[in-house]
Amino acid sequence: MSVLASAALAAHTGKLDLAIRHVLAGLGHGIHAGRERGAGVEFSEYRAYAPGDEWRRVDWKLMARADRYYVREAERDSHVAVWLVLDATASMLEPSRSVEGLDKLGMARLLLGCAGAIAQRQGDAFGLLICQGERAHFTPAARGPRQLQRVLAQLERVDAAGTLPAAEVLRASLHFARAPSVICVASDFLDWPSPLSEAMLRLRGMRHDVRALCLQTEAEIAADFDAATAWRDPEGDNRLFRFGRDVRAGYAHRRDEHFDMVARACRAHDIPYVAAAIERAPGETLRTWLQAKRKAPGGRP
Repeated sequence: MSVLASAALAAHTGKLDLAIRHVLAGLGHGIHAGRERGAGVEFSEYRAYAPGDEWRRVDWKLMARADRYYVREAERDSHVAVWLVLDATASMLEPSRSVEGLDKLGMARLLLGCAGAIAQRQGDAFGLLICQGERAHFTPAARGPRQLQRVLAQLERVDAAGTLPAAEVLRASLHFARAPSVICVASDFLDWPSPLSEAMLRLRGMRHDVRALCLQTEAEIAADFDAATAWRDPEGDNRLFRFGRDVRAGYAHRRDEHFDMVARACRAHDIPYVAAAIERAPGETLRTWLQAKRKAPGGRP
């Protein structure tokens, strides 16, 4: 299947959970994000089987005695929660010029939903933080299939609008990350530095594993916009402008400077940073994002 066909299929799948199944089915067992509870070395407890659990973790001897499915749980030395952070500001509504019905918000929802589904399969607790408007919309972390349905429902419900919450609002929301966490942030990072970038750097300073996914359209990357179309900045002053040849070179230069700055800031704080076009196959983007490596303690990758 071609890259565009894969992205288009994900964009046109009616329900988010079906699109997630399509993406993850193409990855097999090739992604393992974070530490897991459920496949560790030391036995902890039994719990009732839930849809989505791996059959290899079912205790068949206990099933024969109890006539019910039970899953063996094991615990790592330290538990890791997974937090999904979505930038749902107005600029995330930017659509693809080559895949009808696809925009940055839709791809961000899909990839964060996939990360949540992976966390659920691994037995990790996971939660959701949606950044939009005057406040941060918060879904507390929990485990299990019901939590995944709660998170997916929130992702499906959100529309992109407005700007980021103020810095003090996001700072007050960081109480969620008391325990060691993997924090997956999906944004276009057009606004940097910003309240969101400040929160990311603060979380990294608290020793959490922060991962940045920068989503852009192919048109944004190539500066390939229709010069006859009038454009408006949805998060700016709403003035109209046209993307003529006279401004294209300047745009490309400023764009490169901006995202070079974002990448440097992430590297300086040991935040894996992945930039991807939304037209790229979502499975490829997900694999690159979740498998990106941080530096070793000695400073080497």
